[in-house]
Amino acid sequence: MAKALPDILNTPLVIGDKTIQNRLTLAPMAQLGHIAFRELLAGFGGFGLMFSEMCSAKRIRHENRFVSPYFRWRDEELDGLVCQIFGNDPVVMAEAARRIEAEGFFGVDINFGCSASSICAQAGGAAILKDPPMAGRIVHAVRGAVGIPVMVKFRTGWRDDPRIAVEMAKRFEDAGADGLTFHPRVAPDRRAHRPKWEYIGLVKSAVDIPVFGNGNVFSPEACLEMISRTGCDGVAVGRMAVARPWAFAQWSGKFPSGTHPYLETALRLSKLLSTHFEAKDALRRFVRFALYFSANFLFGHTLFTKLSNARDLDTVEKILMDFFKTEPKVVSQPNMNFFR
Repeated sequence: MAKALPDILNTPLVIGDKTIQNRLTLAPMAQLGHIAFRELLAGFGGFGLMFSEMCSAKRIRHENRFVSPYFRWRDEELDGLVCQIFGNDPVVMAEAARRIEAEGFFGVDINFGCSASSICAQAGGAAILKDPPMAGRIVHAVRGAVGIPVMVKFRTGWRDDPRIAVEMAKRFEDAGADGLTFHPRVAPDRRAHRPKWEYIGLVKSAVDIPVFGNGNVFSPEACLEMISRTGCDGVAVGRMAVARPWAFAQWSGKFPSGTHPYLETALRLSKLLSTHFEAKDALRRFVRFALYFSANFLFGHTLFTKLSNARDLDTVEKILMDFFKTEPKVVSQPNMNFFR
């Protein structure tokens, strides 16, 4: 008999010399996977690891965790938090990893997946996939610098050829990576096409280390399908976790099915953002969250327009309270037009 999704997700998994108790992870997301959102998500549970926002390796050596917008955390989340870094210098990447280890993070994640022009222009992120030997040297340098788990997030490459991804996965494993998160899209594709999940299966078959699949997992059915079709060890979820922060807990069988605490969740995040960020930065981050949150509702465009024009978080809370005075129509799956 096939296992139910919660049974699969709640099966422990070894990464390097550490063990996680759940096979769902929060994928790293700029302006979304910040300290306030992670605290919100932690309140629901149902995940094995969370990944930080992408941090510049050059800056980490000198960053003040209480001031930095990205390199910051709560002490109580460190044992389940992986810090993601980007850069193109093996020495600098290794130095950043040493500080990450010294601060007590679960592990370090090397970003070879971001295809944003601002990152690729710095020869970082997915740009490094154009130079496989350099990508291998970076992983090797980070592995040699720390004892904590080293993970790599990467894409198919700059051409739609799964052989590239398979060879990169082998290279990363040989260089000492303890786990991989694979997003099966070519680097220039900013979600214009569906990810090719079959490539995840090819990567998984090529290595002996854990592989987390990533891309278009918007429901528990899709999560189970990805695992069943590809044999991946776990699933990294990004946008759906933002739209419905309780999704991990529901999929893992730790939260009542059919429970949707939309208003309470949005208000809670507003308060957390006020705690962790200055007013302007807090509002900017809430509006970024609001795009995905609004995708849950039939008239989500109206809600998002109002939230995006709010002058402060007090106004945000008033808009939310007004919107929920009459029970809004919730769509079965978030509107993909919002999921940019």
